[in-house]
Amino acid sequence: MNQDSGIPSPILSLRNVGAFYWRRSGYLRKEHFWALKDVSFDLYQGESLGIIGRNGAGKSTLLKLLAGIISPDKGKLINYGFTTTLLSLQLGFLPNLSGRENAILSGMLLGMKRKEIEKRLSYIQEFSELDDFFDQPINTYSSGMRARLGFSVAFQLDPDVLLIDEILGVGDADFRKKSEAVMREKIRSDKTIVLVSHSAATVRQLCNRTVWIENGETKAEGETAEVLRSYEGSLGSQSIKK
Repeated sequence: MNQDSGIPSPILSLRNVGAFYWRRSGYLRKEHFWALKDVSFDLYQGESLGIIGRNGAGKSTLLKLLAGIISPDKGKLINYGFTTTLLSLQLGFLPNLSGRENAILSGMLLGMKRKEIEKRLSYIQEFSELDDFFDQPINTYSSGMRARLGFSVAFQLDPDVLLIDEILGVGDADFRKKSEAVMREKIRSDKTIVLVSHSAATVRQLCNRTVWIENGETKAEGETAEVLRSYEGSLGSQSIKK
């Protein structure tokens, strides 16, 4: 909080941020592809910020920047001393290791200490509903079982800022309801959340402020209902043009 003005201070700030990848443009040639060209906004403590945009707009690249996985190629990204973690399912899973062993490995790769994740193994086993399969190699698991284990491990994260990339609802129908419920509870808490989605309905329900990314640029930023009104209007106009 800025004590002089009473205006809350941001915990993350982006100013004209851009990021590019190299992609092949010919047999022996490569070119820059700017996944993000010019993105600016602030993130404030305790808010749920939605990132909306079409597929390929640069949303996932933006989350990688916020997580510190990649650095901007232009502009400034300022973190004012807060931890950020990208919620990733099945990070580091090895098929020949058991669910228990993979839970420890994945938890450590996500930034938790071994002792910390070991204390939570009983909860992970219970929440994932794997029962005796928890001690079996995950190459014997179905895709739904892997998703349940991945979510149960990732949900143990408790950073200052939680970055979520389109993973609400994983696994089979019953587990999807349970995972959605606990994730929505976390989003509605006083945690700082950044939620990437192409679903306007999800963002409308869970986020109090939204940034619309279009072709790698900030198209709009502000109160969720207002931003989504503009975003959905653009989708309608695009379909009319087609």
